[in-house]
Amino acid sequence: MSSVSTRGESNRHSGSSDLSSSQERGQTPSWEPRNLCVALESVSRRASLQERQIKDLEAKLALDLSNSRAIENLLQDVVTSIHHTSERARFASRNTVPDIETHLDQDLVVLAELEEQLPEVGSQIRDIRNVYDRGRDKARDLMASLEWLNTPVSQRLRTIIFTSNAPVSKKWKVAVRTVFALIFCACMWIAWITLRGAVRAHRQRLVWGERLMS
Repeated sequence: MSSVSTRGESNRHSGSSDLSSSQERGQTPSWEPRNLCVALESVSRRASLQERQIKDLEAKLALDLSNSRAIENLLQDVVTSIHHTSERARFASRNTVPDIETHLDQDLVVLAELEEQLPEVGSQIRDIRNVYDRGRDKARDLMASLEWLNTPVSQRLRTIIFTSNAPVSKKWKVAVRTVFALIFCACMWIAWITLRGAVRAHRQRLVWGERLMS
């Protein structure tokens, strides 16, 4: 009985081992050439894609690095200019500003003095203007007098008699016009007498020569 039982157990163990080996064979992948090519193509595509991504990333990194360097240079220039400006400002605050304040105080003192002298200067300017105006008027009168003296006597008499622009006194104008009126009246009277005698002679049909001889 024991031997039968041992044989049955051994047969049972052998059947179970065959079943497990068959299952393992079904679970292990079968590497065919076709599947291997597909896997290699997918791996190469992934590798090329990753390589392109790596190159793009390198280009972006290089661009960012150059930009960062340019920004760093700009920042250094700005910092340098700010430093120079601050030094100039400190120098100006130490040296230039006190000088400016000193000159400003002096200018204010001079302006105050000029403000005090301004009325006097204004009166002097008005006096100078008045003197200049009087001198100009005198020069104009002198030029008119010289022109009047250089004018011929006949033209001067016509100007005195017939116009009011003659540079002479009213007494001279009255005297000259009175003399002219008298002379004009005398001439008119002589002309009237002459004309009257001529008319009378014509009426009496007398010749001047015969009349004179008679």
